[in-house]
Amino acid sequence: MMRSLFSGVSALKNHQVRMDVIGNNIANVNTVGFKSSRVAFRDILSQTIKAASSPQGNRGGTNPMQIGLGMALGAIQTDHTQGSPETTGRMTDMAIEGNGFFILSDGPRRFYTRAGLFEVDRDGSLNSAVNGMKVMGWRAKDGVIDAEQDIDTLTIPMGKTISPIATKTVGFAGNLDSRLEADEQVTQTVDVFDSLGNTHSVTFTFTKGADGSNQWGWKAEHAGGLPITDGEGTIYFDTSGNYTHYGGGPLAFTPPGAEQVTITPNFEAVVQTASEGTLVFRSQDGYPLGTLVGYSVDESGVIIGEYSNGLTEALGQIGTAIFANPGGLLRAGDTTFAASANSGGPEVGRPGRGANGKLTPGALEMSNVDLSEEFTDMIITQRGFQANSRIITTSDEMLQELVNLKR
Repeated sequence: MMRSLFSGVSALKNHQVRMDVIGNNIANVNTVGFKSSRVAFRDILSQTIKAASSPQGNRGGTNPMQIGLGMALGAIQTDHTQGSPETTGRMTDMAIEGNGFFILSDGPRRFYTRAGLFEVDRDGSLNSAVNGMKVMGWRAKDGVIDAEQDIDTLTIPMGKTISPIATKTVGFAGNLDSRLEADEQVTQTVDVFDSLGNTHSVTFTFTKGADGSNQWGWKAEHAGGLPITDGEGTIYFDTSGNYTHYGGGPLAFTPPGAEQVTITPNFEAVVQTASEGTLVFRSQDGYPLGTLVGYSVDESGVIIGEYSNGLTEALGQIGTAIFANPGGLLRAGDTTFAASANSGGPEVGRPGRGANGKLTPGALEMSNVDLSEEFTDMIITQRGFQANSRIITTSDEMLQELVNLKR
């Protein structure tokens, strides 16, 4: 009689635990990156009334006779299936498509999360907006990311400057009209930069050679009057009008207070045909001083800085970690996990490489709680609790009848 009472009590306690887990799942139905849990029960020790016997002679064997002594919690498992992405449009919001966790640090410790709700603080650190922990990855040095190095906290230093780059090459493209008379000219003005980032206008004058020579002379002059050395030469074309080579250059001039500017002209994309002249300045590789004014993140987690001078540069790359047994991770609050003895150690890698899932910038991973499943489990749990409470009341009534035998 007492066995049934204790079985009922064990079931009431553990069904309440199951209801607690269901309640927590439903409470976090809108929590970014939340992973739901489920409860599994197990039976506990059984009392053996009669042991099993083996067949002997003309008698067959008998099975054991046992009475169960209740139930207990078997496991509380975390479901790490992918949640649906929610588009936000914020560049610091990120979702992982596939395996992996973002790596967060509070200094000495590391935590792991699927909640890519990040923001940049006043110091430029990329932090979790949920708990302020810093996001970890690889910092770039001069635009180069070395993933062989240890990961570190990431920063996006808005206002950072990039030094000016003096022009070394200017390129031209288009057609020089072969129908022009000898000594007729075509001009193009090019803006170039010195080592201080100052702009200089250089005018290139192209002069048609003698008829039938397939040659054009070129000459460069500084618009501010600075003397230019080796600033002239000849461009040669074949009989089909294709560029072959040129003579002269590289041209050079020295601005006040700056290093000498040495420029090699590139005429490889220029042709000479009997059609309208379309010669244009195509490119130059110098830039003035640039200030970091924006950034973006790609699917591999690379943070790309955008400068006011039009340059872009890698600032760092977000790292992700995978585990041999993510179900063994320990919940650490704030939608984070910590490694445990059964999760295995973190394998840090680049998003989109190997088993690491790629990132979806401008999106967040929603909770993977399925409300229909949770409400169904709630009904089953409530009925289980109700049935086991009846075991206790019925056993109590039977005990009362036993006590009444004394009357």
